[in-house]
Amino acid sequence: MTASNSSMPQRHSRWSVFLIVLGPGLVVMLADTDVGSIITAAQSGAQWGFKLLLLQFILMPILYIVQELTVRLGIFTGKGHGELIRETFGTGWAYLSVAGLSIATTGALLTEFSGVAGVSHLYGLPRAVGVILAATTLLIIVWTGSYRRVERIALIMGLFELVFFGIAWASHPNIQDILHGLTHAPITNQDYMMLVAANIGAVIMPWMVFYQQSAVADKGLHPEHYRHARWDTAIGAVLTQAIMAAVLIATAATIGRLNPNAPLNTVHQLSEAITPYLGDTWGRLVFSMGILGAGMVAAIVASLAGAWGWGEVTGFRHSLEHHPKDAPWFYGIYTAIIIAGAVAVISIPDLVSLDIGVEVMNALLLPLVLGFLVALAMKALPAEHRLRGPYLWLVLFVVILSAGLGVYGGLTSIPGL
Repeated sequence: MTASNSSMPQRHSRWSVFLIVLGPGLVVMLADTDVGSIITAAQSGAQWGFKLLLLQFILMPILYIVQELTVRLGIFTGKGHGELIRETFGTGWAYLSVAGLSIATTGALLTEFSGVAGVSHLYGLPRAVGVILAATTLLIIVWTGSYRRVERIALIMGLFELVFFGIAWASHPNIQDILHGLTHAPITNQDYMMLVAANIGAVIMPWMVFYQQSAVADKGLHPEHYRHARWDTAIGAVLTQAIMAAVLIATAATIGRLNPNAPLNTVHQLSEAITPYLGDTWGRLVFSMGILGAGMVAAIVASLAGAWGWGEVTGFRHSLEHHPKDAPWFYGIYTAIIIAGAVAVISIPDLVSLDIGVEVMNALLLPLVLGFLVALAMKALPAEHRLRGPYLWLVLFVVILSAGLGVYGGLTSIPGL
């Protein structure tokens, strides 16, 4: 904190610092509630009513525990995830990690652009129109902005997801049904457990780990910001899972009550199933705002994670504070990821199969990504901030559970397995 701020009242100083630090955790958590996660929550509510609602709240601390490690690593080393892997474990492991990240980020763009394509279809537009507009917007945002400007725009886009709270309220859920669902979990049912695994797998994305650590470093946060950055992450974890809960409640109270077998594999199918309960014109508009907010903020986070990751591993300039002329590889990789995702979604007709493939791919990458994260937290941090004691065992349990069930959920989503 600067000397000019030292005379301010302590309460005002704390809030000022918090507002300055606020951003990386909230942005990455809003991105976590991406198009694929929203569809997963909708399927959970439609098929099982409120029986998977409690899980959304249980996942809040699990999400926080994992992402808090990225805050520690970014603040106490001042380095991004890829750079830290390279310095700690060697170039070969670093390239392996960033290769997996590239697959995950490209896959994420497919999911997010498929959501944009679905919204275009709702309004009778060719999918190419919506996807090209979205891709152009994403390129302009990053090519013309500093880190803080990009972060503010991502936050604004992500906050459109708050409309799902209004949709949940408008669905008029029955309180008794909610309470009954919270206390009943048919864990012996294979279909139920598959959706449990899918929800857990949807909580932690490989690109989230890279993004938050790199964002913390690019924003220039220091050890004195650690407490505020943890609060930023905690608030984000609560908010993103509350949005998932809102989507689940909305579909459980409407589709799940009257048409539980409705197909909900795409944005278009979900809209057709839920908007009649909200009013076709108003419901479609609000629903579209939520989907676009979720897809766009996730697209920014995933593609920036890929660009940061390659920059950190190879050593080329990789900061949003650099002008595109000074960091051509960084901006070039970001652009390539955006264009590749857009072209694929425009070209591939079967978006349902596309989304399933992305889910499986992300799930299979989780053990690698989370393994590196825990290893770095045990080895690369200053001794006083390393994982140790009972908290180390808690983190290991959470990571093994998340990776294991994520892989299970991804594999069981493949038809025929």
